[in-house]
Amino acid sequence: MTEADFLNTPTPQPVEIPAEERDGPKRFFNRELSWLGFNWRVLEEAENPAVPLLERLRFLSISAANLDEFYTVRVAGLRELAKAGSTNPSDDGLTPAEQLVKINENARNLMQHQQKVLGDLRRLMDEAGISILSREDLREDDLPFLGDVFLNRVFPVLSPLAIDPAHPFPFIPNLGFSLALQLERKRDRRALQALLPIPHQIDRFVALPAEAGRQRFLPLEELVMVHLERLFPGYRATGSCTFRVLRDSDLEVEEEAEDLVREFETALKRRRRGEVVRLKISSGAPAPLQRVIKRELRVIDEEVIEVDGLIGISALSELVLDNRPDLLWPRFTPRVPERVQDHDGDMFASIRQKDMLLHHPYETFDMVVRFLQQAARDPDVVAIKQTLYRTSKNSPIVEALCEAAEEGKSVTALVELKARFDEAANIQQSRRLERSGAHVVYGFVDWKTHAKISSVVRREKGELVTYSHFGTGNYHPITARIYTDLSFFTCDVGLGRDAARVFNYLSGYAQPEMLENLSISPLMMKRDMIDMIDQEIAHAKAGRPAAIWAKMNSLIESDMIDALYRAGQAGVQVDLVIRGICGLRPGIAGLSPNIRVKSIIGRFLEHSRIVCFGNGHGLPSAGARVFFSSADWMGRNLNRRVETLIECKTQTVKDQIVHQIMAANLHDEAQSWVMQPDGSFRRNEVPADGKGFNCHRFFMENPSLSGRGSAGAADVPHLTREMQAG
Repeated sequence: MTEADFLNTPTPQPVEIPAEERDGPKRFFNRELSWLGFNWRVLEEAENPAVPLLERLRFLSISAANLDEFYTVRVAGLRELAKAGSTNPSDDGLTPAEQLVKINENARNLMQHQQKVLGDLRRLMDEAGISILSREDLREDDLPFLGDVFLNRVFPVLSPLAIDPAHPFPFIPNLGFSLALQLERKRDRRALQALLPIPHQIDRFVALPAEAGRQRFLPLEELVMVHLERLFPGYRATGSCTFRVLRDSDLEVEEEAEDLVREFETALKRRRRGEVVRLKISSGAPAPLQRVIKRELRVIDEEVIEVDGLIGISALSELVLDNRPDLLWPRFTPRVPERVQDHDGDMFASIRQKDMLLHHPYETFDMVVRFLQQAARDPDVVAIKQTLYRTSKNSPIVEALCEAAEEGKSVTALVELKARFDEAANIQQSRRLERSGAHVVYGFVDWKTHAKISSVVRREKGELVTYSHFGTGNYHPITARIYTDLSFFTCDVGLGRDAARVFNYLSGYAQPEMLENLSISPLMMKRDMIDMIDQEIAHAKAGRPAAIWAKMNSLIESDMIDALYRAGQAGVQVDLVIRGICGLRPGIAGLSPNIRVKSIIGRFLEHSRIVCFGNGHGLPSAGARVFFSSADWMGRNLNRRVETLIECKTQTVKDQIVHQIMAANLHDEAQSWVMQPDGSFRRNEVPADGKGFNCHRFFMENPSLSGRGSAGAADVPHLTREMQAG
């Protein structure tokens, strides 16, 4: 097998569509339906027998959590537009109301299928010794144990609430889960309606005693029902249901806010009380309870989902049990780059030797942490500048910045308060940094700062040397274990100056007039990428090899899609790896005849953003231009966020990206879906022996590929050579 055999496979015969669809809005696929398609692919992994059983349960949980966030943000926004009477169409020509109809139909089917998958997984888990019980499954000897659990761990935090004129319907927060009860007093049969909110601070599943080799779990709502008389003495239940509320969770912040931190704290309180956008209620709920819940939450029938099964499937993540390694992915320990080991862990010495690219999670994110920890403790370091979009709760990155500030170094931290669902955590981190003496800035009121940059200025031989880190992912040590991302370390003088100019722009609005090796949005990144696409078109028209390889999470920005369409029509071979949303329709005659799109869903979350241009030499080739970025190709990233695009100039780094990372992604068979011209995705056909190429497994099992961190090897091994060797 040669590289050409699998990287240059024939493009499928383009399909014909009406001319008006090629030129009008139908040339785009709807963003929201594309996202739902992605979540269907996540759910499909929960059905994949090649995935370990508890990892399948994790995929099911993720699909449910994804759908919750989709409704609280995207659907909530469309709902507001529709209520306001907006008929402005999306790029694909659908009005907000039309999109909501299609979304709700698709999402209802998705939720029904989640319940089917859960039923299948429960049977398999039971066979493997893990049982999810109902109260009807309990044994007599379970009751004393459960009574003790209820009285000591549950009862103290429950608040039973009657519903009558003296007890108005309580506020149910976003993601709030509750029991609704129809009760009857035993002595006179007087009716009472009541609510029992289930606090999220308690685990959803209670572990019961079990014989060796088995584990038994009871959902919390079932435990509560068993002990209902302890909450409502003298009453019996004549009917009950469970329900869960999703509220509008998008934030609106005044553009002229004088104190951005205080404004966000106020906005976070508003989010908790946002309008209900979806109510999930158990099927068969008593009609009087349904009526009062719908009336008090102010929802209409279209916003109500009746669920025949478990409500709150995202909570199943609790049952991904560490003590059953036989049902989980085999343990994987990220590698420490050989070059860093050769320099006894000295990051600055490793970077001085040569630019260094790390491929996470195969190479440990601890190197990024070490870079900042070493900078904090090094007496020769005089300044550190850092962007923070998302990070962990007890972040070692923030700890290192605080330590550096306390040591008297000049520390500037750009903390993005608008990182959705991390706003409160980022406010807390910013205050911690300020207490340590760091300069904390918040960027722009109307733009998010999504760029991933760390800059360390060090005094060496009487001069100041800047060491820079640019990444495609967040400075988050926990998510870095499962997200595939790139970390690029350099002491290149030009990139150091570029990093300084970007930080000056963020902290003082000083718009950079000239960047040497870096492009940023919203100022010039989109224009620069379209110019490079146009250059590929010119190469194709001149008869030179022309190709574009790109990898990202989402592709929806219409100008970028139209530029790729022009490239495909001109004969440029375009291969895209798009994990999630894709508004481009590939393989259509007269529109996208040379464009292929695939999505990879597997053990790790594909997160790195890469784009490679053949530059008149084709791909793969030494003459290609290779870039990595913090930005997806979406309107928000290219037009309303501060993002970075960095060109790789070091040949070993270019080879590592082109011949290893991109080649492996393009060749993946085992966990790939191929996009069809109508916007749907079809799972890639795996060879009959079931041993299709798996890019995640390949990088885990081949330390020679990523373990060196581009450590100055004369030749970075090509993917096919490693495949033939092993």
